[in-house]
Amino acid sequence: MTTNDSGSAPKPPAKDPWDLPDVSGLTVGVLGGTGPQGRGLAYRFARAGQKVVIGSRAADRAEAAAAELGHGVEGADNAECARRSDIVIVAVPWDGHAKTLESLREELAGKLVVDCVNPLGFDKKGAYALKPEEGSAAEQAAVLLPDSRVTAAFHHLSAVLLQDESIEEIDTDVMVLGEARADTDTVQALASRIPGMRGVFAGRLRNAHQVESLVANLISVNRRYKAHAGLRTTDV
Repeated sequence: MTTNDSGSAPKPPAKDPWDLPDVSGLTVGVLGGTGPQGRGLAYRFARAGQKVVIGSRAADRAEAAAAELGHGVEGADNAECARRSDIVIVAVPWDGHAKTLESLREELAGKLVVDCVNPLGFDKKGAYALKPEEGSAAEQAAVLLPDSRVTAAFHHLSAVLLQDESIEEIDTDVMVLGEARADTDTVQALASRIPGMRGVFAGRLRNAHQVESLVANLISVNRRYKAHAGLRTTDV
């Protein structure tokens, strides 16, 4: 066996961080798929050729939304959506986050879960970040779903742009957080399925709070400049 001067085997070359898996054959489920963010994500992934199932508490509501979205999107109740999907995006309102995930613990076991929920409050001064007891929405999801592989991503996307059929590309980066590199690679690859979008690894779940909180700043930017701002990371 060839060794280096120190007597140990040579280190393998570092993995290219942009060498991402092929996720085109995976089914994407969107919990909260009838809300603005969920609908927008479902539409973009389906338009990119991904198989998409949207979930809602009421199956008929999900089916109606799916018919409006087209592109082969299907609708089901939340439990069925979770069962049928390989990757499940959580896009439910923050006030229903814990209750929804608790009710789906069994259906989400073994699944790759992508939490995109932003805990926010609103008052006369505008939006402000809330800090859950667990540290972030993503960390709350990890506590509630011990048998799932929880990641965090898709926090900073404009629902208006996502749903606008006239827009071909979404010019933004997606911060992806998680504990297992294979999982974050998969979510990065999924983000990159949407033209103009790029998934960028941004750390472990313990760093999710500041990513979720930044949405409050973006809301202020959008209100001031009448925009639908996203994020781009430089020199990456």
